[in-house]
Amino acid sequence: MIQDFTVKGGPQAGRAHLPLLRRELAQRGLDGFIVPHEDEYQNEYLPAATDRLAWLTGFTGSAGAAVVMANTAAVLVDGRYTLQVRDQVDESLFAYDDLVETGIAGWLRTHAKSGDKVGYDPRLHSPDALYGITMAAQAAGVTLVPQDSNPIDAVWDDQPPMPEAPLSVQTLDNAGQPHGEKIAQMAKALAHTKANAAVITAPASIAWLFNIRGGDVACSPLPLSTALVREDGTAELFVNAKKVTDEVRAHLGNSVAIRDEDDLVEALQTLNGKHVSLDPATASAWVFDEVERAGGIVRRAPDPCALPRACKNEVEVEGSRRAHIRDGAALTRFLYFMAGEEGQSGQMTEISAATKLEDFRHATGALKDLSFESISAAGSNAPHCHYRVTEDTNLKLERGSLYLIDSGGQYVDGTTDVTRTIAIGEPDDEMRDRFTRVLKGHIALSVVRFPASTTGTHLDILARAALWEAGLDYTHGTGHGVGSYLGVHEGPQRIARAWNDTPLMAGMIVSNEPGYYKAGAYGIRIENLQVVSAPEDIEGGETPMLGFETLTLAPIDHRLIAPSMLTEAERTWLNNYHARVLAIHEMALNADEAAWLRKVCAPIA
Repeated sequence: MIQDFTVKGGPQAGRAHLPLLRRELAQRGLDGFIVPHEDEYQNEYLPAATDRLAWLTGFTGSAGAAVVMANTAAVLVDGRYTLQVRDQVDESLFAYDDLVETGIAGWLRTHAKSGDKVGYDPRLHSPDALYGITMAAQAAGVTLVPQDSNPIDAVWDDQPPMPEAPLSVQTLDNAGQPHGEKIAQMAKALAHTKANAAVITAPASIAWLFNIRGGDVACSPLPLSTALVREDGTAELFVNAKKVTDEVRAHLGNSVAIRDEDDLVEALQTLNGKHVSLDPATASAWVFDEVERAGGIVRRAPDPCALPRACKNEVEVEGSRRAHIRDGAALTRFLYFMAGEEGQSGQMTEISAATKLEDFRHATGALKDLSFESISAAGSNAPHCHYRVTEDTNLKLERGSLYLIDSGGQYVDGTTDVTRTIAIGEPDDEMRDRFTRVLKGHIALSVVRFPASTTGTHLDILARAALWEAGLDYTHGTGHGVGSYLGVHEGPQRIARAWNDTPLMAGMIVSNEPGYYKAGAYGIRIENLQVVSAPEDIEGGETPMLGFETLTLAPIDHRLIAPSMLTEAERTWLNNYHARVLAIHEMALNADEAAWLRKVCAPIA
């Protein structure tokens, strides 16, 4: 992949497209329409054909929604995008609101009028999300009207076609478990819960279950498809036949029936009287409706693939270690370049720096794709937590500023995600103070030991404590799950203040990424991936404790650290981490790179 830095969306999108949608709504007898970010598969990152929110509003973030009424409209985003939305969405057309605090439900409750008819596409909403909207609509006297076809699709003249990327096989060398065993495991779980079948709609779960990968979504090797698994161990994959190669057919063999995606409704008709497991967090309301229309009895339950997919087996963990060594070497070469004359000149730009790092990853010969579009943010752009550079916003990396690069790669043996903050020129004392506080939180979350049943919510405060002491904080979560050559954001585990009821378990990979952001000035984030290690006894203790093994291997900028703020234990962690980085990468670098790495990995006294 070559990252695209051209502008997609922008304020002009709303000016051109909002009138078209309103005209279509009027023809359908609707007073409004709800536009979530999600597609038919509840994906975070979307193929161009289903990025309806960006088409309508110009907003290109990975979380958001819009509500369009005849005379008013709003776009709602979470705390990561409060700055970005103002740059991309025309405020004369769309009011800005909070996706978390207000939400679609709150907006309808406040702004819709009694008697209004508001349309929605049931394929784009989970039933859980739709329930809250429905309750709010009823309270406001609003009627929600499901649409058989999406009105945006009806007026999107140049809508791209749906992707038809060929499927590929994820071999046992990287998957670690045959797909037949996984299907049997799912069937056993269904039988245990007395469910007759499960409809699996999450593309990542389908990829994991059948040991296949796809190319329908940028930066994530996902196959857009649906699966049906029955308690007797039979399984069906509903997918565009053009994507299915001979290799994939041979791989799936007789254990999986491959059917066209248009056959799904017919297959659901066979579930009359059957207990059908559906995940209300990932399956759309449309799937729920179709199963019930067919006479099936819906059993609300988590996606049966989600937890075993999150708990990587040893083959997957070892693959992730290899991927991180490879990726870490590429990132280390980039950091060496950025420490040199050209990188520190003040003439590099966000785009040229991101492209340089991508070149180093491509030079490994193993990169399949980026794991997300790099967040390459200099100076005042970096406080936009999920900033995406374009030709219009591209800043120079000026001396005396900070540069934040959050990036990752997709390799067949693992997915990476890493953030480093780099001083361009000489940082000031405030920058060092803030950076060191972020580092202290990062270290605390690296070394913690915890008992079984601990969730990420329990640990989140560790990453924030040093910032809180100074009256500082950050608005994003501290850690997300990461897939094995799958999505860079993977549940069900996460580390955040918001409650998460999934315990951290051995084999789960999570990010550790506290940060600090000063609006209009700079942003700081330090991110490593780490895998939950198996529980071990602590000498003199009574309860076995889990912990974390750090996977990411790249130096942390010494120039931004205030050593006097670190405790002895924190200095020991940092020195041990850098010693490990040096030991692993030194022999893979050229003489100049290795000499630089020895210098930047030298112990801090």
